[in-house]
Amino acid sequence: MKVEREDREECEVVLTIEIENAELAKAKDSAIKRLGNRINIPGFRKGKAPKIMIERQLGKEYILDEAFEIIYPKALTDALEQEKLEPVTQPEVEVVTLEEDKDLVFKATFTNHPEVVLGEYKNLSAPKEVKEITDEDVDKEIENFRFRQGKLVDAPEDATVQDKDFITLDFKGYVNGEPFEGGEGKDYPLTIGSKSFIEGFEDQLIGLKVGEEKKVEVTFPKEYHAEDLTGKPATFDCTVKSIKHRELPPVDDELAKQVSTFETMEELRADIRKNLMETAEKMAESAQQAKAIEIACDNTTVEIPEKLVERRIDAMVNEMATRLMQQGMTLEQYLTYAGTDIMQLRESYKEDAKTRVKVDLMLNAVADKEGIKVSGEDIEKEIADMAAAFGSNVKDVKKILKDEGRIMDLTYTILLKKSARFIVDNLAK
Repeated sequence: MKVEREDREECEVVLTIEIENAELAKAKDSAIKRLGNRINIPGFRKGKAPKIMIERQLGKEYILDEAFEIIYPKALTDALEQEKLEPVTQPEVEVVTLEEDKDLVFKATFTNHPEVVLGEYKNLSAPKEVKEITDEDVDKEIENFRFRQGKLVDAPEDATVQDKDFITLDFKGYVNGEPFEGGEGKDYPLTIGSKSFIEGFEDQLIGLKVGEEKKVEVTFPKEYHAEDLTGKPATFDCTVKSIKHRELPPVDDELAKQVSTFETMEELRADIRKNLMETAEKMAESAQQAKAIEIACDNTTVEIPEKLVERRIDAMVNEMATRLMQQGMTLEQYLTYAGTDIMQLRESYKEDAKTRVKVDLMLNAVADKEGIKVSGEDIEKEIADMAAAFGSNVKDVKKILKDEGRIMDLTYTILLKKSARFIVDNLAK
């Protein structure tokens, strides 16, 4: 077997592989035998017809094609090993010569695993900064409990709109003096401070009484779902129709009993503080790991093939489509609603996709250099964690992963996690 290698840009490699005719002849014999077991030839049992009859029935080209399918996978694998290549895309195979009594020649084109030059990834400086939990933080959580337990009551006749009030209002919006679709509402329910409307809209209603009118002036955000309104100033004629205040319960032991399993407010506050501290610790660990990975990635030199970026974008689009489906919306519906198209969406993902690809390549290179491996126990633990997260059982999750052929992907994900953990465990003390 002869192998010629051509290296192109973007880590693309073309292998031209030549196999002697004698080897092709052996593969042809195997093809005839295999095909003879599949077809019916009058006067012969399956697998017992002479070669000449099978060739006459199927044609020489069909048999040569079958021979090629038999011989090329091993030849390609041997060529990759010989050239020490590691494809990261499925090789595209093209037949150059496939004829009787001639050497077989075919080409395989693929993106090879790019060379990764690691920089410093140990003893990096990425301090863990845990947010201090204050009494004010605990008070905010208590206020959330109070708000959820609060009761809406009609405000006095002379009352004005205040933050957290529940109101109804009529409004009609104008852009450049013209009304626009979706810009009008009657007896619309709104909680002040909920940020349901455009930024600044709700704040301008504070201080109004029932029946009072006001022109509210706002600017649509640059990333608004209706493209024709993006970034444009608008005026809304608003009339407050009703106001309800929210009566909040006192901060006492009774409230603690209503919102938790604790008997006293002191116990509830202690539990809130503990939970906030645990959350702060996890957020700090996550931020520290992200910073360490970012530094290690910045220290790494690698050419990122466009095909890897496109493949990652494919995955990101599929993930978004899955999330939308869980919310009862298709990707096409979302794109229409957002006033964009699939090409613009893909372009918006491009930089993030490049970063993710580089991070994965760096972490994989760290795993190779440090001899990090994934054990059966690692896989079992990951599956158990997935089952717990999905509220399922381990057996069912494992079956789904096997049926969908995702065990190898899961193993790779675990490998990258272990590499990330290695970098964090070896930060500067």
